[in-house]
Amino acid sequence: MDKLTRTKVKELLRTEPGVTVLAKGWVRSKRGNKQVKFISLNDGSTVNSIQVVADTSLFDEELIKKISTGASIGVTGELVPSIGSGQAVEIQAKEIVLYGECDPVRYPLQKKDTSLEYLRTVAHMRPRTNTFGAVLRIRHAMAFAIHKFFNDKGFVYLNTPIITESDAEGAGDMFQVTTMNLASVPVHDGKVDYGKDFFGKKTSLTVSGQLEGELGATAVGEIYTFGPTFRAENSNTPRHLAEFWMIEPEMAFYDIEDDMVLAEEFVKYLVQYALDNCMDDLKFLNDKYDDGLIERLRSVLGTEFRRVTYTEGIDILEKSGEHFEFPVHWGSDLQSEHERYLVEKYFRKPVILTDFPKDIKAFYMKQNDDGKTVRGMDVLFPKIGEIIGGSEREASLEKLEARIAELGMSRKNLEWYIDTRRFGTVPHSGFGLGFERLLLFVTGMSNIRDVIPFPRTPKNAEF
Repeated sequence: MDKLTRTKVKELLRTEPGVTVLAKGWVRSKRGNKQVKFISLNDGSTVNSIQVVADTSLFDEELIKKISTGASIGVTGELVPSIGSGQAVEIQAKEIVLYGECDPVRYPLQKKDTSLEYLRTVAHMRPRTNTFGAVLRIRHAMAFAIHKFFNDKGFVYLNTPIITESDAEGAGDMFQVTTMNLASVPVHDGKVDYGKDFFGKKTSLTVSGQLEGELGATAVGEIYTFGPTFRAENSNTPRHLAEFWMIEPEMAFYDIEDDMVLAEEFVKYLVQYALDNCMDDLKFLNDKYDDGLIERLRSVLGTEFRRVTYTEGIDILEKSGEHFEFPVHWGSDLQSEHERYLVEKYFRKPVILTDFPKDIKAFYMKQNDDGKTVRGMDVLFPKIGEIIGGSEREASLEKLEARIAELGMSRKNLEWYIDTRRFGTVPHSGFGLGFERLLLFVTGMSNIRDVIPFPRTPKNAEF
């Protein structure tokens, strides 16, 4: 007889009964009486579990005792119509193999406290819960959809460096990378001698692949990056991580209008993909955490994003009569509360905010003719605020050099970047999408720590 091949639970739940099957997974729960046990089995392929019915007379008593929540087992049996509600089929067990026992006293997911706060303290185990299984599957689906979207448009996937000497954002909140002995750092003339370091200069973990991405765009036309980025910002808010993932397309010959069109098309594509391919997980999260999730996702698809200048947005906010925690005025950087007011209360749809004061934006953004604003754009979403930030890049060598000088930035580490404006400069644009910000919107989760497998935050680098 041929060896029986394992079938995943996702497939079993839509298989016609009347066949012998092999399922493997982890026990979610066990209930019943002395004669029969009902075992809920989940293998991570779906948020749904399959019920295993075990006639205790067919199995060793010690084996049945060891089948506790969290234990891993393999079950061979007949797939039959389910008598109970909630699923069409169940497995009548003929053989059970115990792969791994699970001590019910020490198992951290046995605790009555299953709050998201508690689960963050056992982040190495939380992927086994329904909630985080759903989040991880949606995260995978969104990553796949991102690659598919850009691949189908002819973009080139560019791997930009994680270790860099460039501070693309100019914020300075970067994690330093060094091989020097911190107990005896070499010093010359009162300054750290980085000539003794591995790279011979000061290097850090990247905050963005954008600047390198522009090199790719001015060579092959259209590129995108998708990788980890790092900010050494001492922030413990539900919207910040020290390690997170960014998607950053850069496009030669795109102006700001082209940039906005692509950004809107991109996020709508991702939302549609989630609705088409992750509905079981979305329904679970909708029912458990956010009963407006699916409706909100669908609402994004059925509307054109409203385009508003920063100046118009400030005027709306100043006249709103709302009491904001952070006062708003022309020249101030908008906070999440301001962005969400525009999206959720005033326009009631996603908003693309444009033409920001140059003093609150990065040096590389193209300046408008008024000399005060730049061709930046932020895509604002309900519940999240900014989900995408981008701009047309400054293509003029003279204006770029003047802006770098105006900000007192060191040119030493930027000559390679400035070269793109010396040799065949072109109009070009790009944007960045924070992957975890996207996942907050798609999953309905309220804390960014809950949409990444292993969150890195101040004082937390476990697992």
